[in-house]
Amino acid sequence: MAVTAQMVKELRAKTGAGMMDCKKALVQTDGDMEAAIDFLREKGLSSASKKADRIAAEGTTSILVKDNEAIIFEVNAETDFVAKNEGFQTLVSELGEHLITTKPATVEEANASTMSNGLTVADHISNAIAKIGEKITLRRFEIRTKTDADAFGPYLHMGGRISVLVVLENSTDSDAARDIAMHIAALNPKYISRDEVSADEVEHERKILTEQALNEGKPEKIVAKMVEGRLGKYFEDICLLDQAFVKNSDQKVRDFAASTGGTVKEFIRYEVGEGIEKREDNFADEVMSQVNKK
Repeated sequence: MAVTAQMVKELRAKTGAGMMDCKKALVQTDGDMEAAIDFLREKGLSSASKKADRIAAEGTTSILVKDNEAIIFEVNAETDFVAKNEGFQTLVSELGEHLITTKPATVEEANASTMSNGLTVADHISNAIAKIGEKITLRRFEIRTKTDADAFGPYLHMGGRISVLVVLENSTDSDAARDIAMHIAALNPKYISRDEVSADEVEHERKILTEQALNEGKPEKIVAKMVEGRLGKYFEDICLLDQAFVKNSDQKVRDFAASTGGTVKEFIRYEVGEGIEKREDNFADEVMSQVNKK
């Protein structure tokens, strides 16, 4: 498979490795992006698990809590400027109220549902687009419920660039739940505990760490022990309960949660535009195209 400049650029964005290293990795793996990431990690040229693969659309994420129900959702716009527009913010609030009241199962169902003004969500958004002048979409949402014995921890970072909703079970300490949500916003764990990490993922990481250690020239007789130690660090990177708490680095999140009498049942973390590839425009070409039209 021919390796293109765009592929090299994408791999570099995902790994932070040098351009030539990225090209070599893609050549070695016949253009397989995931295999190329592993290749770079094995050579010690990348820390892919810590690199953000987020070429984001704009907009906002938000959380609305009503008694024992909460919704976390994302609404996208084309520019950050419009995301701060009062009309856009009003639309976000209206959508949150409607969604938590009607509880649709999917975005498609939500768009087809009728709001209190008699319009469907899709038509209401279309009206906002006509006024604001940019494409706006309801991208995703999740609704959660709790009991009176539990606590929600809602946290919005940078006005909604990142939102985290935590469900703390068997504790009514909402401040503690919010502190855990703030920690999740900062460290972005993938799982609550090691039990959630699949055996395949652990084995995949063990293989990479083994190759990494061998490539560092470590004696084979100590590689296995080294790998297990590094696996422990890997779990600290991806598992919430294994992480040092951001507000007290001497304490694990597991111990902080236990001090409230509760356990972290679930968390949801949204970051604006994560996973959406944003169109890259050449500003000079855009200006020239407008000039040539005149």
